Amino acid sequence: MEELSAVIEKVHASEELDFDDGVLLMESKNLPLIGALADYVRKKTVGDRVMFVTNCHINYTNICTSKCRFCAYFREEGQNGAFTLTIDEIMEKAQKAQSSGATELHIVGSLNPKLPFEYYVEVLSRLHEKYPAMSLKAYTAVEIAYIAQASGISIKQALMRLKKAGLTGLPGGGGEIFNEEIRKKLCPNKISGEQWLKVMETAHRLGIKSNATMLYGHIETPADIVDHILRIRKLQEKTGGFQAFIPLSFHPDNTDLKKSGVSGPTGFDDLKIIAVSRLLLNGCVNNIKTYWVMVGEKLAQIALHYGANDIDGTVMEERITHAAGGAAPEYLPKERLVHLIKNAGRIPVERTSNYEIIKEY
Repeated sequence: MEELSAVIEKVHASEELDFDDGVLLMESKNLPLIGALADYVRKKTVGDRVMFVTNCHINYTNICTSKCRFCAYFREEGQNGAFTLTIDEIMEKAQKAQSSGATELHIVGSLNPKLPFEYYVEVLSRLHEKYPAMSLKAYTAVEIAYIAQASGISIKQALMRLKKAGLTGLPGGGGEIFNEEIRKKLCPNKISGEQWLKVMETAHRLGIKSNATMLYGHIETPADIVDHILRIRKLQEKTGGFQAFIPLSFHPDNTDLKKSGVSGPTGFDDLKIIAVSRLLLNGCVNNIKTYWVMVGEKLAQIALHYGANDIDGTVMEERITHAAGGAAPEYLPKERLVHLIKNAGRIPVERTSNYEIIKEY
């Protein structure tokens, strides 16, 4: 406890934690204390409500030029299992989602060189036309940068056209870890961490809100994790455009990293990183999400006592984590989410993509 006494004082005085504080927390094994601090900050910042959304994931292609070492989802053109959905197929999935009460579509894919910019625009315009009330959270910062470059237009121009077509927000994917040396080993064909942040800043300036993610449990160090979270904090202080921070637990199965002996994070790591995220982002990014698809529904429930206040959503269909051996179900009905949240002693609240309240249970 003594090692963290200065951090405890800062937390209770509502002072911002710095890089050294973050590294100290990451290197500490006193998980109960770190969890209690994060839970204290969570209660003070957002209270006892736990948010969730009725949403559906649509992964429109897995053909990808990036070939990240942590990914089991991508395929090459013509390879067994490679696919690209037609716009009609996407519309069918959206119809099912709408029939199930979804208020958000989460649309992400890969860096597919065969898809023209018009594909991305038409997906949004047709969905927006048919389901005007549905939030269209589509295309990661990595996808935006790729399709802008391939189309010979600026990031700003691409985002403006997509927004006009119906884009309501950006998912947080592709952040991975910002440290460039680590990034070059993990995903050398992807945009840099700084470029990722630049896309997000451009989106925020255009009034497009987004989430932010961090992939942990691979070859990063505690310092890399702290650096990543603090870069998110720095941009948030400039733009205020991040709605939630989502630590993503690395799944090694069927990935290139698994062959190198990387086994992925433990439950101890999962809970600590949720807690440290809350402490470092205190009052800056209010919503810390525990993504049950990656950590499992039981650990996600426990994470609600370690600083998390959002359990994501119903999801309905998710392919990326499951390709890497994710054992959680592909769908959790609303009733199950409400049960998990209530059982953890919290108040379940169904929200929109923009964190407006639909219903408190």
